[in-house]
This record gives sequence, structure tokens and C-alpha cells, in this order.
Amino acid sequence: MKKRRIIQGGIVAAALCIAVVLGRSGANSDMKEEPEAVEEQTESTEKEEDGLSQEQQEMLEKISKTYDVEEQKEIASRLEEKKKSQDYTINNMLIEQNPFGTNNQSLYVYFNTDEPMNVSYTIHVKDSSVSDFAQNVYQTERYQTEHEFQVIGLVPNMENQITFFLTREDGSTDTKEIVFEMGDALGTEEVKLEQEVKGNVEDLEEGLYVVLGNDSEKLNFMYYYDNNGVLRGEVPLLGYRSCRLIFEQDYMYYSISETKMVQVNRLGQVTQVYELGNYELHHDYVFDDNGNMLILATDKTQNSVEDIVIKLDVNSGTVTEILDLGDLFGSYKAECQKNSDEKLDWMHINTIQWIGNGSILLSSRETSSIIKIDNVYDSPTVSYIIGEKSVWADTEYESLVFQKNGDFTIQGGQNSITYVKDESLSEGQYYVDLFHNNIEVNETSYYYKYLIDENVATFELIDSFEVPYSDCGGSVQNLDENTVIDSGMQGVFGEYDKSHELIASFQMNVETFVYRVYKYDFEGFYFAGSQKE
Repeated sequence: MKKRRIIQGGIVAAALCIAVVLGRSGANSDMKEEPEAVEEQTESTEKEEDGLSQEQQEMLEKISKTYDVEEQKEIASRLEEKKKSQDYTINNMLIEQNPFGTNNQSLYVYFNTDEPMNVSYTIHVKDSSVSDFAQNVYQTERYQTEHEFQVIGLVPNMENQITFFLTREDGSTDTKEIVFEMGDALGTEEVKLEQEVKGNVEDLEEGLYVVLGNDSEKLNFMYYYDNNGVLRGEVPLLGYRSCRLIFEQDYMYYSISETKMVQVNRLGQVTQVYELGNYELHHDYVFDDNGNMLILATDKTQNSVEDIVIKLDVNSGTVTEILDLGDLFGSYKAECQKNSDEKLDWMHINTIQWIGNGSILLSSRETSSIIKIDNVYDSPTVSYIIGEKSVWADTEYESLVFQKNGDFTIQGGQNSITYVKDESLSEGQYYVDLFHNNIEVNETSYYYKYLIDENVATFELIDSFEVPYSDCGGSVQNLDENTVIDSGMQGVFGEYDKSHELIASFQMNVETFVYRVYKYDFEGFYFAGSQKE
């Protein structure tokens, strides 16, 4: 297990490589085992069939075909042939459920209109506890005559009444209603989560809560939930988890296993599958300014884990290693010891943020530090470290630690850092939002907002509030007015208003943990504009 030093009355300074009598140790028999048993486990690249039922094995084989680009091209060609086979109109739509297999609760829709129109839809079910789901459809032009899109948000095991609204430029509207009987969900997650409402649900931001990593020993999915806790999307995965959704131009990208990323278009077609070769991705990925994807990874040929950053060229599929933290922290790594599984998890990077100009921020759980790296593509260097000075005491990196400005507890075992540039700040200043796990204190975790000032080498806590405790995992996300918090080990996520008062929270059944939850409005991808307007 890992050696962690407790300081300042129970504050975690670091998680692994803390100086002890025999050097920097990775063994501590007094540590409880939940964090390592959950977050440190090495999962297979794709879900192994051992332990799966016959039905689940068949489903996994079907999911594998979903992420076959040639299979996807054949499905797209078949749809193109259907589109040409007859005249599809508002009264004769081409509709297929989830033809590409990437969202069980979706419909592919195609038709033409004589006049340019925009499209919206509402999904209604007879269950009074399930609110209607209404969206404006994204189209290349606001008003057009050809309409091809996904309907997102069907409710499993219910009769879904879908009403399409087609609006002309003069404001006049035609409607068309269809009824679709939705079958079972593919996974075992609840269709309607237990919800606790503390405020006005109308104050919740628009969008869907995307559950990233309700890690399962069976099959893995990414789930979309609406503001009432109703399941509106179910995306199958090959294994591991999706770490986040990222968007570039007309595509959405996410991980489907430890060694595969995918590119998906608005219709749900998988247009690229990226193989990462000798690398296993973990925790996070981000785009740089040139459309390259930077991915946190493990080099499978090394005995250390979660200490590499690779670059994926999404056009060519080329994978390049750009950063090995062992090269930058060589003397520190040399004093660290392996875990009981003979893996050297000495840094454990769990978030990457692109700052620009070749610089990135990395969140290191094992050192409870946030690390800025400059010149990441040319000659990477450690610019500075935000964390507890005692972690880096008596090392060559001690002078790189910024000074804490104020009286507060420095983050411990943090997750989900977010770089925030604000025009009101001076050059060299920025904010960082993060989930402060407060690991080993075992009472309360926190939302933290730091002000980082590179000009005077300081960091200051400018905002925080208590959230349900999670010793590992967890996420924070600031929206326009509200903040979404996921407390991973408890399987609870919620949305808080600008005064940090809980509006509503949602409880999931948990096998291990709900790793992260982010809210996406999908505007400019699936949807256009606001239904509240």
C-alpha cells in the first residue's frame, strides 16, 4: 500500500513518496484498502468474458461490432440507400432505433420538407413521475429542407410519445406525432434515480448529467441523466470507462476501453477508432490548440504506471509519447517503492488541463500536487508545483513549490482539476477548480477554487464549500451559475447554486464508485438553443 504523511492535524500532504526512515516508501500496513482496491485496480483493455452470463457475452460481442469502423460504414451506406429509395416527408419519416449501436435510447430520423424549417421535439411518457424531455434539433442551417438527426432521450420500458415541431421562418409550425415502444435498457442502471430536492429544480442548468465510470464487474456503459434523474442515454463501452466527452468541429470523442478512443458524429456513427498501441489510457484527455489530443497514459513496457502523457493525432491516428514524468522527477521516482502488486504508482496523474503555449497542468494524486509543465512538445520542464511544501522537502524540487497565501488546508488526493482563465485577472493569474478529497480525514470533502498568481509564486483559496466525502474519485464542474459535484465513493452527485446551496442530488447504485459526473448541454452537436427561451 501507500505511505501517506498526515500533517496539520489530519491534513494529507502526500500519498505515496513521503520521506520515512528507510527512504521514500510505498508500503503502509495501517492504511485502509478501499482506495487502492478500487482506483488502483488494473482492468483489462476490453471487458473479459469470464464471469459474464451468456446474454452478457452476446451483448459484448455486439458492442465490439459497434466499434468496428467498417461495420459502421456499411450501416451508413445502408441508410443512404434507404434515403434514396423513396420520398421521406413529415408524414413518412425514415426512423430507425439506434442503427449505429452507440446510444440505446436514440432514434435516427430523416425526412425532407418543401419549405426551410427548423425542428424540435418533445418526448412524453404516461408515467407522471417522468417529466417531458424537450429539445431543439441542431441543424447546419437554422432553417433547411433536409432534416437528418438523432432523437435523444427515449425512456426504457415505456411507450414514448414523440411530437415533432417544424417551424417556418414566419413562425408558423406543423406538428407530427409518433409513438415508439422502447424496450429494456442494456445495462442494469436505474431508469429513475433516487432524487433529493432541496431547492427549485427550475434553477438547475440545462443539459444532461453524464455518468463517467460507474465501474462494473459486468458490462460498462456511459449514462445520460436529465434534471429529474431520468435515464436519457446509454452508451455501451468495451471496458474500463469513458473519462469525459470532448468535442472538436463536428465530432465527439471519448474512451471506450483502456487502449481505444473513438470519434463519433452527430448521427451516432463511429467514424474513427484509435488504437493506442503499447499505452493504456487512464483518467483524462484534452485537446491542445492544434486539435491534437493529449492523453494520460501508462507505458505497458515499463514497471511504473500512470506517469506518461501521449499525443494522439486524430487525423492520422499517430500516437507519440511526449512526456514521461520519470524523466522530470527522476531522483524522486528512484526513492519510491512498488505497491503490493509490484506496480510503481508513484505519481498517479488523474487530470490534464491544456493552458496554451505548450503548457499543461497535471493533477498528481499520489503527491497531492498540481504541477505545471512547460514546453511539453519540445523540452518539457517543471515550471512550478502547487501543494504541500513538506512533500517536496529535501528534494531538488522544493524550490518549485509555490507559497500558500492564507490560512487554509492544502488539497489532499485531489481529483478533477479545471484550469479557468478569467479576463478580469492580470496576466499570469488564473483559477483552478478541484475536488479536494480530504483523503484519510474521512469526514468531508470540499469544492476548492484557487487563485494562482505566477507573478509572485503564490496560490490562495478564494472559495470552498463542503460536499459529501469521497476518499478517491469525484469531480467538480462549474457551469454558468451552478456547480456540479460528484462524490464518487458514495455514488451521489448533485448541483449547487451560486450560494453553494444544494438544489438537487441524485443517488446511484454503486458497485465500486461513480468516478466522475460532468454536465453537457450538447449545444452545437445534438441540440440547438434553449427550450427555456
